[in-house]
Amino acid sequence: MQDLELTLNRVEQALEQGAADEAVRLLRKLLADNPGHLEARALLGEALIENGQLQEGVRQIEEVAANDPQDLDLQYTLGDAYFELGRPDDACRVYQAILAQAPDQVDAQVSLGLVHYHQDRPDEAEACYRKALESAADSVFALNSLGDLCFAQGRTAEAKECFERALAIDPDDPQGHFNLAEFHYDNGDLPAAEHCCREAIRRDPQFAFAYLTLGNLCLDQELVQEAVQCFQNFLRLEKSPDAGEIREEVAALLDGLRQET
Repeated sequence: MQDLELTLNRVEQALEQGAADEAVRLLRKLLADNPGHLEARALLGEALIENGQLQEGVRQIEEVAANDPQDLDLQYTLGDAYFELGRPDDACRVYQAILAQAPDQVDAQVSLGLVHYHQDRPDEAEACYRKALESAADSVFALNSLGDLCFAQGRTAEAKECFERALAIDPDDPQGHFNLAEFHYDNGDLPAAEHCCREAIRRDPQFAFAYLTLGNLCLDQELVQEAVQCFQNFLRLEKSPDAGEIREEVAALLDGLRQET
């Protein structure tokens, strides 16, 4: 039992450090000896998803979640995996099931809004975000999501207010710093954008899209070597199927930059 707990602790550490492949290796070895260990199977599903093996990861979580539909953490993991895998109807079903079971789950309300937003239903998305904020005015997740929507619609003052409110509530939230970086970048304030981008990465060294934005900022300032490093980090960290096209674009850009240097 002690060895099992030690292995699970090592898995958690590997996931926190972004070493999903190591977590998968440890969990497969553990499950070879303990095939019925549900916590390890759930962790394997998460680790596989983090490692870009979404289909297998989702299958693992589906099987474990079916055994314990009351485990909201598992349901969230399953819904998020469906969303990342491009299965919005399944993601909606899971988030709605969470809300039916626990109406006070603000994160499920926001996640439902995100699905609507990515399905080009901005009105439904905004309704979800605002409903979440009615229940929890300090929801950083809801504020950042509403800010993104306002930003995309050109409602810049509202977007900035949402991002700043979110950061005031949680100054250590990397997503909040990244959102402000994007806002400043779009408005041509490169120093402010760079500062916010570096703050996001300082708080979350695994934040793939912060490296992408920082790479573009470095290119704009002719800091080519640092831009190359940022783009390499982006490609190392971003494994989502939805990011396939942008990964190809970044890889092509990297090839061009290497040829120039």
